[in-house]
Amino acid sequence: MSEPFSTQVSDRICSHMNEDHGDALLIYAQTFGSLTHATSAQMLSIDPEGMNLSVQVNDATVPVRIQFDRVLKDSEDAHHTLIAMVRQARSQG
Repeated sequence: MSEPFSTQVSDRICSHMNEDHGDALLIYAQTFGSLTHATSAQMLSIDPEGMNLSVQVNDATVPVRIQFDRVLKDSEDAHHTLIAMVRQARSQG
């Protein structure tokens, strides 16, 4: 079921991504954040325009904002967009 973005929706998406999809978060940081030397990433928040990550690069923690290519409508749109971004990054690599 689709839900509009709210703090609760952002928290739920972040929790799910951090617990189950750390590999995807790392791919976002490396590909869309241009942090090729990143070793891990956590999603801090997500909104209709982008996502905020905390990325480990060498011995530093770096904040990264990744803009989406369009404004997302709701949580379902976010789900599909995040999957498409992983596929796009993997096809480039």
